[in-house]
Amino acid sequence: MARNNFHRHRNFEPDHERLSFIPLGGLGEIGKNMYILEYNDEIIVIDSGLKFPDSELPGVDYIVPDISYLEANRDKILAIIITHGHEDHTGGLPYVLPRLNAPLYGTQLTLGLIRNKLQDDLPMFRPDMHEIRAGDVIKIGSFTIRFIAVAHSIPDCIALSIETPLGRVVHTGDFKLDSTPVDGRVTDYGAFAEEGDKGIMLLCSDSTNAERKGFTPSERIISGTLDTLFRTYRTKRIIISSFASNVHRIQQVADVSARFNRKIAFLGRSMIRNVELARDTGYLKIDSKMIIQIEEIWKYSDNQLVVITTGSQGEPFSGLVTMSRGENKAIELGEHDVVFLLASVIPGNEKLVNNTINRLFAQGCEVVYEKDRQIHVSGHASSEELKIMLNLTRPQYFVPVHGEYKHMVRHSQLAQEVGISPRNIFLMSNGDILTFTRNNPPKKHGHVQSGAVIVDGNAAGSIKSEVLKERREIAEDGVMAVAVAVDDRGNLAAPVAIETQGVFIPEDSRDIFKELYAVSEQAVQELAGRRANPDALRRTIKTRVRDVLRKRNSSFAVVLPIVSVKSRDNNNVFEKEFF
Repeated sequence: MARNNFHRHRNFEPDHERLSFIPLGGLGEIGKNMYILEYNDEIIVIDSGLKFPDSELPGVDYIVPDISYLEANRDKILAIIITHGHEDHTGGLPYVLPRLNAPLYGTQLTLGLIRNKLQDDLPMFRPDMHEIRAGDVIKIGSFTIRFIAVAHSIPDCIALSIETPLGRVVHTGDFKLDSTPVDGRVTDYGAFAEEGDKGIMLLCSDSTNAERKGFTPSERIISGTLDTLFRTYRTKRIIISSFASNVHRIQQVADVSARFNRKIAFLGRSMIRNVELARDTGYLKIDSKMIIQIEEIWKYSDNQLVVITTGSQGEPFSGLVTMSRGENKAIELGEHDVVFLLASVIPGNEKLVNNTINRLFAQGCEVVYEKDRQIHVSGHASSEELKIMLNLTRPQYFVPVHGEYKHMVRHSQLAQEVGISPRNIFLMSNGDILTFTRNNPPKKHGHVQSGAVIVDGNAAGSIKSEVLKERREIAEDGVMAVAVAVDDRGNLAAPVAIETQGVFIPEDSRDIFKELYAVSEQAVQELAGRRANPDALRRTIKTRVRDVLRKRNSSFAVVLPIVSVKSRDNNNVFEKEFF
């Protein structure tokens, strides 16, 4: 059933019509997907994702696209359309929505997952949400959008066919051509073919698996793998770690658990809430009699239990990681447990995941994570499927999206193999502008501000490179604080104090600290006798202390001098602190 939502529409002279495709994230990387389609003074945004940081960004929670261009053009934005509920397509919304406050469009499950996320991050924020279904056609300003069903590793995914005054644009979202999906909802080949028959000016297609030969296996093979594993570990308690949003995987675990007469307990707030949402909306079918509370697991023997939790990416506060550290109040792991990691490792998370696996083994568990066990199936199309999509749609122009640069290059080569001219294929970077006009071929020219915004706790912004450098140095070598109090003439007014955190000091530490106190006091004496100069004193102390540390124990600790100047009016008060 089609639904129509009408927004403002302005008429322009044909010679001045302009359609631009602008990626703000998702090109040359895995994650933070965000794409703009702009026709004259109207903008629709496709997806708003995040990316997880690597080891080069210590302390950073996640990364979202820089939306400076959208903020500058806030009044032009007609809609944000979300293709599916994965974090790399929705995770930026708590940061983006309050700044843009644009109408949000998505399918039932996708919007439900977003509501759960916003309830945690922005409990008082009420976004303008519009639910759509695959097959719907709506008009938003100058854009007529058809939503097309696609199979992926989460239910309710859609692709977009967007008719504009200058031509039709198809954005596939994440997809694969799974003929036997868990929920029976296949990619709608017919709809893509219909759009191809109408004529597609531009295709933007998922490149993640462009390097993989052949076809991506069906999600259903996981059921066979799980059945084998349940038989192999019949006497053990089974702990399963998966993405909280992977409803298909949870459904398969539930089906196998039912066959083996095991109860299921869910652990982790996001897991519990997403399961409740998926059950309420009919995307997840689990008999209520199978589900028990995590506090009740002591009532059941090991061979009667399955625990499903988060933590497949080694997230520090997830259920699996707290179990691996022996810090989870609900579950204590041991030799009676086997852990299945039912997810592939997101690039950048390898170290976190490996550390978690090692701690699980140290707890005495058996851990199943090897790729050859077929415990994970990708949700993205491989090379032959990508060529089928290209043949179904037969676009005039093509832009590979969603993938590292090597994936995009390989996808462009696949496009050439099926007959698309190299001059009609555009390899773009985040921020590039690809512009279409009525009487001229498209051109890639110009650039808008793009890049990454780092979200650190409750703060979001572009953290300067020196801040990240300081974090890495502190993480690697620790910090030493040297506190010095002087009077207004620069004379020492209190004993020097030295504190360390994370600094390696060998056994002869007493001698080293004697020398550190001495060089600090000497620095004060050298600058005493005239008006106190805290900046000069701080620099001198820093240099002298560093010299001692590197000479005595090769330490490169961060040295933090703190200089306080005693007030003239009150002998007990210090006027300023300089860091």
